[in-house]
Amino acid sequence: MDITIHDVTQENVQEILNLRVGEAQQNFIETTQQCLDEAKECANFKPVGLYSDNRLIGFAMYGHFSEGEENGRVWLDRFLIDAKYQGFGYGKTMLNAMIQKLVDEFSCNNIYLSVYEDNKAAIHLYEKFDFHFNGESDENNEKIMVKNLNGQH
Repeated sequence: MDITIHDVTQENVQEILNLRVGEAQQNFIETTQQCLDEAKECANFKPVGLYSDNRLIGFAMYGHFSEGEENGRVWLDRFLIDAKYQGFGYGKTMLNAMIQKLVDEFSCNNIYLSVYEDNKAAIHLYEKFDFHFNGESDENNEKIMVKNLNGQH
C-alpha cells in the first residue's frame, strides 16, 4: 500500500469535495467544502488529500496556531475517511501517516485535536494512537485530546 498526502489543488479539488462520511457521522465533522472555505479564511489551515495507491481515501486539515502555549499548538483539525473506504483499516493507516507528517513538518512535542464526546469510533481510534483528553474544550464544545510525542501524559 503506497500512502501519500497531497495538497488540495485545482487538479484534485473536485474529488476532495466529493468525499463523504457515513450518515451517522455527519454531525461530527464539517463538509470538505466548509473546511476548504475555512482554509481560505485562515492561512494557518492546510487542507490535504489522503491517498492509498493513488486513490483518494480521505481528507485532513491541520495547522500550527500560536495561542495556548509558548511554542503554539499543532492541530490535526479535521480528519475523515470517505464512507466507501471505512472499515478497511484506512483510518489507522492514514492517522499514522498524518501524525508522521506533523512531526516531520513541525518538530512538535504535542499534537492536538478535538472530538465530540459521542463520537465513540473516533475517540477509540485516537486512543489507540495515545491521544488522551486534557480536560479542555474548544469553542464548539468539542473535547480536546492531545498526543504527547515524548511519551508523557
